[in-house]
Amino acid sequence: MGEVRVPADALYAAQTQRAIENFPVSGVRFPRVFIRSLGMIKEACAEVHAEMGLLEKAYADAIIRASQEVAEGRWDDQFPLDVFQTGSGTSTNMNANEVIATRATQLLREAGQESGIGGKVHPNDHVNRSQSSNDVIPTALHLSACLLINELLLPPLLRLSETIGRREAELWDVIKTGRTHLMDAVPIRMGQELSGWRHQVSQSIERISACMPRLLRLTIGGTAVGTGLNAPPGFGGRVCAKLACRTGLAFSETENHFASQASMDTAVELSGLLKASATGLMKITHDLRLMNSGPVTGFAEISLPAVQPGSSIMPGKVNPVICEAVSMACSQVIGNDTAITIGNLYGYFELNVMLPLIARNLLESIVLLGNSAGLLADKAVSGFTVHRDRIREHTGRNPILATALDPVIGYDRAAEIVKKAYAEGRPIRDVARQLTDLSEEELDQLLDPGRMTDRS
Repeated sequence: MGEVRVPADALYAAQTQRAIENFPVSGVRFPRVFIRSLGMIKEACAEVHAEMGLLEKAYADAIIRASQEVAEGRWDDQFPLDVFQTGSGTSTNMNANEVIATRATQLLREAGQESGIGGKVHPNDHVNRSQSSNDVIPTALHLSACLLINELLLPPLLRLSETIGRREAELWDVIKTGRTHLMDAVPIRMGQELSGWRHQVSQSIERISACMPRLLRLTIGGTAVGTGLNAPPGFGGRVCAKLACRTGLAFSETENHFASQASMDTAVELSGLLKASATGLMKITHDLRLMNSGPVTGFAEISLPAVQPGSSIMPGKVNPVICEAVSMACSQVIGNDTAITIGNLYGYFELNVMLPLIARNLLESIVLLGNSAGLLADKAVSGFTVHRDRIREHTGRNPILATALDPVIGYDRAAEIVKKAYAEGRPIRDVARQLTDLSEEELDQLLDPGRMTDRS
């Protein structure tokens, strides 16, 4: 393809340089966890090659050490490629191969071993041996997602669930006006309301955890089209075993390379679960913002923690900024899901050609959701205060309390009482006393908000 000029101090080589010049699209690079995963995969492959006698020990040791440095983030500045590139991710796979080969060659020279074995580690023949971008990149996608889920997503989701559960118990005695269609409805305990949030988060944890067995199946060993050409028998399974030992996660080789390399169905499944979780978090933020609204003219049932001034012009104004940030992050997760879904439509014959797009968006969604759950737990749910007197006053004046009279006096008479109470601005108890022959004792029992919240 002709001459290409590579910076003298670069660890990467010609293929990476061509990709730098070919894809100046966004300036967005693969996230750190993806480069970490590539280093882990190359390390595992070199270990298996050494054990199978397919790579000189000196070469293997140098590649293993260089791959570990890549996984640890030492050479992140040597991975400059735009995420919008060749659909297979070949450019980034070769970027990793070139960086590791150059660094491994340096290590051999530093150890004085290069003369005995030829001395130069080749990015294709040695680092990429028994591999193809078409199985390495999907493997890195799954590996990255599993690492992030276990390290950055499930822990804050669990913390959010536990935080909501603690507040649920603390606030069980607070009886407030329930709302449907944003209109007054029958009473509900604040603890019951929070139990709904907790269950949503718990279900998110269950759904994402249930997807893990499919994420743990890796494509490595399929090489170019899924047939495993140029890879020794058992190679993929042995690499998966190495990754499992390294991470503590139960990785195994996919049962069908043709499906796993041509289609990113599991990525779409996970993205859909992340989207569902994002909508759940947004529901919680909506409730918190409305309950916090005011403080004079809104619901003003709670006050969220004040974390920063809310206005550059209005002194003393404080806004629900944590809820707003979480809502924006969750909106991005929903948008990412659309891109991932479209990306999976681009599976042609034996390869999906939107792997970088799918990887980038999926990994971002995991990070956004995990960080959002932690923020919501620590800076909103854990510290909001409840305005009990205001809640008690509003609940007692709610004409919809007359719903509890339905079984005794019938729907139509109860509706008449509600309409009269609204029209005259009177307490529901006074109107019920006027329009029915119910005793004070019966009214006390029937119109007790606490009794209305207990399931019969």
